[in-house]
Amino acid sequence: MRTLWVIMLVVLQASAFEYGLKPSKVSEDIYCFFGKPEVMDKHNNGNMVNSCYVDMGSSWLVIDTGPTYLYAKEASQHMRSIKEMPVKYVINTHIHDDHWLGNGYYASLGAKIVGPSLFTAEIDLKAETRMQKRILKEAFLDTVPTLPQAMVEEEMVLHLAKGDVFLYLAQERAHTESDLFVTIPSMDVLFGGDLIFNDRIPSLRDGDINGWLSVLDMLKAMKSKIVIGGHGDKSDTHAFDLTYDYLFELRQEVKAAIDDGIGIDEAVETIKMPAYAETHLYLMMHRQNIEVAYRMLEWDDE
Repeated sequence: MRTLWVIMLVVLQASAFEYGLKPSKVSEDIYCFFGKPEVMDKHNNGNMVNSCYVDMGSSWLVIDTGPTYLYAKEASQHMRSIKEMPVKYVINTHIHDDHWLGNGYYASLGAKIVGPSLFTAEIDLKAETRMQKRILKEAFLDTVPTLPQAMVEEEMVLHLAKGDVFLYLAQERAHTESDLFVTIPSMDVLFGGDLIFNDRIPSLRDGDINGWLSVLDMLKAMKSKIVIGGHGDKSDTHAFDLTYDYLFELRQEVKAAIDDGIGIDEAVETIKMPAYAETHLYLMMHRQNIEVAYRMLEWDDE
């Protein structure tokens, strides 16, 4: 009998898990769940990423599904209380698991999931995800890694009631090898995924600093009124500033070190960029970013 009560208690605790999500209204048609400027752990349980809903007239469009099934379910319940309509399309901006592990919930609703090319090639569904390793088991409950059903090779257009949705694949390696960005001209909005961080130091580990800056130059030239990234709650043209300025200065500093004959170990120790020292995750990300940038840039003139 005691064993039965323990099992029931575990089940009740798991089923009761909630993130405490609150949607932020960005515009008349756009709502976002803005994550915390942190890395995934057992305190935030992956609530450190942005997931956005767009009212497309007769259906919701979802940009990135978040870290777990339960996160996606909770977000969806909030949005249905705002406007009761189905999710027709889901867009995954890239392969990092904090952005797409909620896919399984939306697949269960019959939504069509779209992602960047290379998604299937890059994801091993048999491997334990970073998220699964780092968050509470009860938060990960019911999460089954679910891949997109359609891939964007260059661009794709979704024709929806309130306007066309344009999906573009970045043609250079930037934050990752395969980054999507999304525009809805009728709403003057750009969704940049993790091409845009504005509340924490961006991560260069899977990217290319030259390609990333090149893609950001292109995105800035689009002059969208509303700009929403994958991390951070800024939603105007200043949403670009932190990522662009940080990467631009990092490239300058690392190039100068290489030109001066400074080795990689010394560069990691001496390139401080104090203007960003108080930015979230500086201590965790900055040294790694220097090392990654150095290994790329040292071959620029070869």
